Amino acid sequence: MTDSADLKTATSPSSSPLSPSAAWDLLRAGNERFVTDSSNHPNQDAARRASLTHEQHPVAVIFGCSDSRLAAEIIFDVGLGDVFVVRTAGQVIDDAVLGSLEYSVDVLDIPLIVVLGHDSCGAVTAAVDSYVSGEMPPGFIRSLVERIIPSVISARRAGVKDVNGTVAENVRQISSRLMESSMSVSKAVNEGRTAIIGVTYSLDNGTANPVKIIGDLDPDEVG
Repeated sequence: MTDSADLKTATSPSSSPLSPSAAWDLLRAGNERFVTDSSNHPNQDAARRASLTHEQHPVAVIFGCSDSRLAAEIIFDVGLGDVFVVRTAGQVIDDAVLGSLEYSVDVLDIPLIVVLGHDSCGAVTAAVDSYVSGEMPPGFIRSLVERIIPSVISARRAGVKDVNGTVAENVRQISSRLMESSMSVSKAVNEGRTAIIGVTYSLDNGTANPVKIIGDLDPDEVG
C-alpha cells in the first residue's frame, strides 16, 4: 500500500502521470489512515504552498456532495495540490460541473474521476420524499430534486426504497451520466487516460466504498 510520501512524489512537476489504479491506490491508502485515526495531513506546510504558486498536478478529481461532513481532502488524507475538487448538493451535474471535469482531464491530465456520495444525503432524501409525496420543494431546491429523481426511479425499479440504497444508485447513475454528457470525459476514459470510480462514504465509520467502475481500473485491485 502506498503512503503520503508517494503522494508527494506523484504530485510533483517532474513525476510521470499516474495510472487510474495507482491514483485510486493513493486515495484508498489515505482513507485507510483517516479511518484508523492515523492521518498524516500531508502537503499542508508553507513549502508545499509555495511550490504550487505556478502549477498543479493533482492525482484525482473528486466530484462530491456539498455536505459539510464530506470534506474530500480530510477523508482521503491529502493536502494542497493533491486533488481537484468539484462539489454540488447530491452530486448534481450541470454545465459548470461538466466544464470543471473536462478541464481536469484535458488540461490537468488527471487520471481518475471520483464520484463521491454519502449516506443520509439531504438532497437524495428530499428527492425520495418528493417522489413519495408527489410534492416538489420550492425555489432552486426543486432543480436539485428534479435532477436526482431519475436515480430514485431507477432505485425503485430495482426494489430499493431506502435513502442510503438510493444514494448508491445515484452515484452509479451519475458515474454513467458523465460518460453520456461529456464527449471529452468519454474520450478520455475510452483512451485509457482516465477512469471513473463511484464511491459511497459512511458518515459513521469514515470508509469510502466503491460501487461503480468505468474504465481501466482492475476491480480486484479497487477493494
